[in-house]
Amino acid sequence: MSINESISIGEKIKQLRIKLGLTQEELAARTELSKGFISQLERDLTSPSIATLMDILEALGTNIRDFFNESIQENIVFPAEDIFVQQGDTGFEIRWLVTTAQKNAMEPILLTLEPGGKSPVQNPHEGEEFGYVLSGTLTLCLGEERHKVKKGDSFYFRPSGQHWLENNGKITVRVLWISTPPSF
Repeated sequence: MSINESISIGEKIKQLRIKLGLTQEELAARTELSKGFISQLERDLTSPSIATLMDILEALGTNIRDFFNESIQENIVFPAEDIFVQQGDTGFEIRWLVTTAQKNAMEPILLTLEPGGKSPVQNPHEGEEFGYVLSGTLTLCLGEERHKVKKGDSFYFRPSGQHWLENNGKITVRVLWISTPPSF
């Protein structure tokens, strides 16, 4: 397909549906439409009303403006100068490595903890947490549990209670921390 060719509404809906891993039945159920209608729509055998199109787009996690905006492209590379940095008063620094993380399924950050530093306390949430220690040794605090995690070690857990990281050592800790869904 050349750059100037336009894609049909039905084909765009189909691509979005497949990207989200939905079947035609699942999309039909979310929109209170029939599977047959979704199938005909995707094959451009019928056209939706504006109200029906808006319902379908809402079920697909988009809106009419973004759906028809051909120039929207997903960022793939995030330059260092775009990284957002937060300094905390408890001896931590958070660097958001992906500037659009709040709309994504996961949120990667680079967390730096000075000696005696502590990350913000995170409350329980749906999803998962993963971390890889790049330097130093940290304490992973999961409620009352404490786990020592050294350089080169990783951690992975489901956040069913309050959780945070502490640096009880004398060396600065750096950890790549990934949360899903975004929670920082």
